[in-house]
Amino acid sequence: MTDVPGNATGQAVSVEPSLHRVMGPWLLLLFIVGDILGTGIYALTGQVAKQVGGVVWLPFLVAFVVALITAFSYLELVTKYPKAAGAALYAHKAFGIHFITFIVAFAVMCSGITSASTASRAFAANLSGAFDLGLTGTYGITLIGLAFMAVVAAVNFRGVGESVKANVVLTCVEFTGLMIIIVIGLWAIGAGEGDVSRITQFHAAPDRSAFWSVIAATTLAFFAMVGFEDSVNMAEECKDPTRIFPKVLLTGLLITGVIYVLVSISAITLVPPEQLGEGETPLLKVVQAGAPNFPVEIFGFITMFAVANSALINMLMASRLVYGMSREHVLPQVLGKVHATRRTPYIAIGFTTLLAFALITFVGEVPALGGTTALLLLCVFTVVNIAVLVLRKDRVGHDHFRTPTLLPILGAVACAFFAGPWTGRDPVQYKIAGVLIGIGVVLWFVTVMVNRATGQRPTEPEMADIGGAGPVN
Repeated sequence: MTDVPGNATGQAVSVEPSLHRVMGPWLLLLFIVGDILGTGIYALTGQVAKQVGGVVWLPFLVAFVVALITAFSYLELVTKYPKAAGAALYAHKAFGIHFITFIVAFAVMCSGITSASTASRAFAANLSGAFDLGLTGTYGITLIGLAFMAVVAAVNFRGVGESVKANVVLTCVEFTGLMIIIVIGLWAIGAGEGDVSRITQFHAAPDRSAFWSVIAATTLAFFAMVGFEDSVNMAEECKDPTRIFPKVLLTGLLITGVIYVLVSISAITLVPPEQLGEGETPLLKVVQAGAPNFPVEIFGFITMFAVANSALINMLMASRLVYGMSREHVLPQVLGKVHATRRTPYIAIGFTTLLAFALITFVGEVPALGGTTALLLLCVFTVVNIAVLVLRKDRVGHDHFRTPTLLPILGAVACAFFAGPWTGRDPVQYKIAGVLIGIGVVLWFVTVMVNRATGQRPTEPEMADIGGAGPVN
């Protein structure tokens, strides 16, 4: 692929019209924080507490460190190639093999679907808990989750105009919900309520050491950190990205890391770990325990709003990636059909929605879906960290951020380690990921055979097609 030329400030120079550089540091910071905050912390705090007890904050801290190391690799790539956003295109620049590019893109797409499915379960559980619907059984939550996903598909089909400024409102809603938890926790601690000593109490499973319990919990907690990689797609719309992007991305990660640790401490102070780990609405329990007079419906609405936004954005991303891969002739062309009046990729929307329906129905559990999202992204992040090192030989005509060589090495090793079965990761996550990627591989080979029969060849990846966003929280 041809390098994107640039000037000394890292702004791309192209014969085509470029996007407006409207994002300053504050708007970019809100975008990054908004992408990271969301379903992970709202839905999985209790499941992490199940693994480690009172030190529930520790796996979130470890996940933050792993994400931070990988973020340095993304920073080098996004400032080096400010238009070529997306893990699939970084992989293609590094290795130049269409199949690897496809697998990375398809894994990112699958992570979006598993993330959206996690959000649908969280939406259903919080709807039931906040409005006392009594849908505690598997079937009730599943049916609401399916209905919710059908609504998401309908909105996706109709077409959604996305705006970065609208993200500011959504971020404020998600941020408000988590600040409510933090304030309730601090107020309870100040009033002598709750049990602060729990934050140092470790409870490992009988068959697992403290170290491996934290590792297993981190594989779940990592889901709460996804979203930072999505921000690379905004590089072309940032003012002076080479200068401001590194500082803002690292600041955004730090802010969300601090929020997650404080939320974890507040949660475990007010609710014992064994109770926090029951059901799929851990933070709703924290509100009920710490502020019984607080209108629980309001917090439930905030949570539902946060996860609904995540589900919609992730399904938009997944359907557009499938559409883009069809345009590149690496998936069947039928998936690239656009509706005549709505001008949306309706076949791709139907395909990704069916996959989400299957996950919600046959997998169901939030830990399995959230864990699969983290597994897929850890594999993608391993490739990105390696790509940074491979692309060191590729020179560009402008200054860019350069991460210390040790960090992408540590990042590749850490991400590969946390993706492995030795971590205590639930084997069902590998089955889910394997089935999803297997579907993609079958479709790839079908497309290859059709291409050979028609004389068609896969085209070079374009940012608009498969360089798209990763999943958001």
